[in-house]
Amino acid sequence: MKRVLAALAATTLLAACSSGTNSGSGDSDNQTLTIASVDQGSVEKVVDAFKAANPGVTVNLTTSGADQYQQQIRTQLASGTAPDVMTVWPGNGNPGATYVIAKPGYLLDLSDQPWAAQLPDAFKKVAQYEGKTYNALFGLNGIGAVYNDEAMTKAGLKAPGTWTDLLAFCKAAAGKGTPAFALGIQDNWVTQIALYALVATAVYSGDKDFDTKMAAGQATFATSPWTTAMAKYQEMNSAGCFQKDPLGTSYEASQTLAATGKTLGIIQGNWIIGLLKQKNPNGKFTMKALPATDDPAQFIMPAAAGAGYGVNAKAKNKDLALKFITFVMSPEGMKTFNEAQGSLPTLPGAGTTVDPGLAELTAFVEGNKTVPFMDQLWPNAKVQQTMLSGLQEVFSNQAGADEVLKDMDTDYKAGS
Repeated sequence: MKRVLAALAATTLLAACSSGTNSGSGDSDNQTLTIASVDQGSVEKVVDAFKAANPGVTVNLTTSGADQYQQQIRTQLASGTAPDVMTVWPGNGNPGATYVIAKPGYLLDLSDQPWAAQLPDAFKKVAQYEGKTYNALFGLNGIGAVYNDEAMTKAGLKAPGTWTDLLAFCKAAAGKGTPAFALGIQDNWVTQIALYALVATAVYSGDKDFDTKMAAGQATFATSPWTTAMAKYQEMNSAGCFQKDPLGTSYEASQTLAATGKTLGIIQGNWIIGLLKQKNPNGKFTMKALPATDDPAQFIMPAAAGAGYGVNAKAKNKDLALKFITFVMSPEGMKTFNEAQGSLPTLPGAGTTVDPGLAELTAFVEGNKTVPFMDQLWPNAKVQQTMLSGLQEVFSNQAGADEVLKDMDTDYKAGS
């Protein structure tokens, strides 16, 4: 990650348009742009800024949760009804990820856009498919425990600094009637978040080459410290770290619990801070690494490029779509997005004011104590889907963690 930050410092953002895709055959008279996004609460501000900079432009924006979006976008792309611009995740981890939807030819090649060459290598790797760039990655995100500062003060508790402290913290919080963390796994994508926070330390603190070994067939989920992380996730649930009925709690409802102090916090990506502040404008929220051992020196946080935006290869208004992408990757667009979302910019020059609650995440990034979100380097989207549904079954006592890991191994070995 130090190399990433060095690259960020060394590069400059070019916002001018170029030839190539910019000379696309979209209907230049059409001033209506369609966008589908999962960035609820932040993309709206970017769209407003884009419209202000482009008088006369109409933007038809639809937002939805990740689960619903991923189900819909592939169907829309296959049927020719997809929007001009759409959320696209980095890498290969889910049905809406770069590799998955670039491979069939659904995305426009953005390689000749000025910002594409400025992406640091770590981001290029997950924004490209077969050497071509398809994803405008504007923000760096991390995962950790996000605490409601006011609720913590009211409870008289401090953020735990070790695994042993974490279990004691959960017990103390439950005893005060305010569970430690809100967990909304009715939306199945949320099941992975706390697990990733645990896996980062449990797996990668002892083996930073784990992903390489997996790809070479020299390691498996079921015979690695993934089993430790799974066990700790279940131990947290048994210890009362979460509110009652996580399976009956939606992502939206979990935000309300954490924002209003019904829980002391939530384990999520940093993007949650902006959403929590919408529900509690006067609230202050602080992200910390989630302890997975009793040695803080071993702590690692998941951090990687977050979801970006791609252009439909069959966009009805290709020129306007590219104009929007250029705006997203411009200093103004990136600053607007990152500050609304609470993320860190992928390119320099954005002038982004980083939320003070992200100080620890920033320190972990700068200290090279992060690993990518685990699914981004998996060979196909099925591995993640098996994990998500499997975790819901674990929480409903319909499956064991060992079964889930073995099923993930089967899907992983199936390759791309």
